[in-house]
Amino acid sequence: MKFSVADVSSSTRKSRKAHFTAPSHIRRKLMSAALSKDLRKKHEVRSIPVRTGDEVVVVRGQHKGREGKVISVYRKKWVIHIERLVREKVNGATVPIPVHPSNVAITALKMTKDREEILGRKAAVRKQRAERA
Repeated sequence: MKFSVADVSSSTRKSRKAHFTAPSHIRRKLMSAALSKDLRKKHEVRSIPVRTGDEVVVVRGQHKGREGKVISVYRKKWVIHIERLVREKVNGATVPIPVHPSNVAITALKMTKDREEILGRKAAVRKQRAERA
């Protein structure tokens, strides 16, 4: 739907282009993951951008059920790498298996002052929307 905002397009082509050519600071938000049910209840927030040090569980795909810590967030390739999720190459070297953040759920957050502020803001907005409805 188009509203009165000039820079909003309903074109699929433009949406896809904007997504796949997004700069790193926008990719951070696009690479968000859902929180587990207990974290969702505790913080009253549904999802948050993934960061190194978060503990996650894979909820979709071939590696469903595997758990581990996020060791890297590879924004350029739209993937994250998880601690014990590796594949062995023919020469014996191990390489991390890439997973898209939408296919994981965060089970433990690496809390920092900035992250607490983000969670507080998101929870406040959620409460405001609930009051309006």
